[in-house]
Amino acid sequence: MKILLLGHKGMLGSDLLLKLSHEHEVIGMDKEEINIVSASECQKAIKDTRPDIVINAAAFTNVDGCEAAREECFAVNAEAVKNIADACRDKNIRIIHFSTDYVFDGTSRNPYKEDDPCNPINAYGESKLTGERYLQSLSDNYILIRTSWLFGPKGKNFVGAILEKARAKNFIRDTMEKAKAEKDGPSTLSVVDDQVGSPTYTKDLAGAVDLLIDKNAQGIFHVTNRGSCSWHQFAIKILQEAGIDDIEVLAIKSDQLQRPAVRPAYSILSMQKFVQTTGKAMQPWQLALKDYLEYCRDKKL
Repeated sequence: MKILLLGHKGMLGSDLLLKLSHEHEVIGMDKEEINIVSASECQKAIKDTRPDIVINAAAFTNVDGCEAAREECFAVNAEAVKNIADACRDKNIRIIHFSTDYVFDGTSRNPYKEDDPCNPINAYGESKLTGERYLQSLSDNYILIRTSWLFGPKGKNFVGAILEKARAKNFIRDTMEKAKAEKDGPSTLSVVDDQVGSPTYTKDLAGAVDLLIDKNAQGIFHVTNRGSCSWHQFAIKILQEAGIDDIEVLAIKSDQLQRPAVRPAYSILSMQKFVQTTGKAMQPWQLALKDYLEYCRDKKL
């Protein structure tokens, strides 16, 4: 099939390009080639490429930044989805779009299912939910994938941030006098332990998209790596897998960070529908993290 992939240079888009190019003709467009906020540019891209599938991997994902830049946030995460869906309307073009666990408020204590009520508590979640609703109202041929806590080789992510901070602290310790370093004790990182979710490797998510395309799936699907943890537990595992054993990870509460955007305390997504549809289960996040770090070492990233 011919696939138009929007946002192909991003963290998720780059892995989608690699995975889907094996069996499909994939045309990648990023912000240099198309402004998805422009309805006319979306119409032109669809007319020129005549795809069977449009995959929208472009998004405004800076959760705190969305609070200060609501107009841009809603333009990219909502109005652009409307433009894409409208351009594909009545052309039998399937749309694959990505949303987030942050469309939920985090008050549940059971994994969220696809038809559970949405109630976002920050601008990012609100914008993504608005985009979902545009897609559902304008298309009857779509796959809407909600996912969470993405990490991958291209782009900023939590794994990279933790490793960067740990290495910076170790560099500082290495340049100190030995006696002072011993006196001060181990270096520390502070990470919240009151937000729980499922880390997801973009390479695994790209594989899941390929499966859903192969199964001719339709509708909403929750797709994450298997299992869950807090950000604090995730950080500890990252350092363990990276062989960094001289950094202590301290647990703190979300309100101690005083971030602009409130995050849901619990955003685990149920994978039952995906497993029933594809017959496959995603690998545990711990193995996904190991795969990612091995890839980074091999590529010297």
